[in-house]
Amino acid sequence: MEPAALIAPTAAPAISDVRVETISDYKSFLDLEPVWNDLVEAAGIDHPFLTYEWVRTWWECFGEGKQLHILVVKDGTGPIAIAPLMVSHGRMYGLRVRQIESLGNVHTQRFDFIMARRAREAYSAIWKRLVNDADQWDMLQLCQLPPGSRTLEELPKLAAADGFLTGLWHSGDSPYLPLTGGWESSLTSLDAKHRANLRNRLKRLSRLGKVSLEVVSGGEELAAALEEGLRIEAAAWKGEAGTAICSRLDLRHFYTKFAERMAARGWLRLFFLTVDHRRIAFHYSVCCRNKLYLLKPGYDPAYAPYSPSNLLCYLVLRDACDRGLVEYGFLGTSEPWKLEWTRKTKPHYWLFVFPRLLRPRLLHYAKFRIVPLLQRLWLYQLAHNSVERLRGWSDFRRAR
Repeated sequence: MEPAALIAPTAAPAISDVRVETISDYKSFLDLEPVWNDLVEAAGIDHPFLTYEWVRTWWECFGEGKQLHILVVKDGTGPIAIAPLMVSHGRMYGLRVRQIESLGNVHTQRFDFIMARRAREAYSAIWKRLVNDADQWDMLQLCQLPPGSRTLEELPKLAAADGFLTGLWHSGDSPYLPLTGGWESSLTSLDAKHRANLRNRLKRLSRLGKVSLEVVSGGEELAAALEEGLRIEAAAWKGEAGTAICSRLDLRHFYTKFAERMAARGWLRLFFLTVDHRRIAFHYSVCCRNKLYLLKPGYDPAYAPYSPSNLLCYLVLRDACDRGLVEYGFLGTSEPWKLEWTRKTKPHYWLFVFPRLLRPRLLHYAKFRIVPLLQRLWLYQLAHNSVERLRGWSDFRRAR
């Protein structure tokens, strides 16, 4: 036996200094303003949908009936990560659902946890807090997570290790156009027919007057420019369908207040296509970390034969290249008009986590077993009916 003095003492397990604070009231949320955007910057987030301005404006306009549940991870130096979450209640497949979800809605094009430092420990701490509160929620739902998100990697592993059920849903693909090659490279990458249409329509529109790009980013002219931009955005089909910003007071307030806050940071870009100073198309955009994002487009239907929204896009992209921007994000889904400009898209995903309790297990089974099966059966039946119709038409022609 070795002398006691020569036996090395067993090292005590390291005690982590990482802790989580839950922010559930508005005043405490406001107190986060001095550190929030610092963490966004440190995390390298390159879009506006996790900035303090976006999240605060969203909550002020759409937060009614929900409760803040923002998890702030801290260590000895202060905040190191934020999970912008909220609590809501609703129904899913006829069952009541208590859910913790990402702080956002259909207007929030991208979401994630804000991880500035010590990400692995921060994810673990966030998950432990969620587990401790698991008797208070039936489903965790995180929407619009982008490709490469570490949240998509860490949370499912942590959840599975604790016996929770998870599921992933592909919500859609968002088009984007890299601009690093410059304007000529971007232009020559377009389909020849699309380039020809742009030249033809620009030439025809120029016969009506001088065609120009107007940019408003703040100042005394902001309020009037935004008002006219929103009028243009509602002038075509969006106004008739009730989906324009002006169709709802909460939407109008959100995009107005967000424009003011983005203008204060120098990020707002209201683009107009003008003919002899008459504004005929509008893009509500934000320039963030050398990337330009299109949040809302619109055009005057009186000029529809000239494709004004596409011509505005043409001028905006040329200007963006001249200014050295590296990417243009069309956002939203892969609509045909966007795919005329680029075939590059970024997928987005919704992550679901369910405790192994009766109601959550039923929800998981319905969401990821029954519904996909019904969709496959529906698609099969649709394809089968189409084949039968074609076969019947072929038989009819042969019988003639």
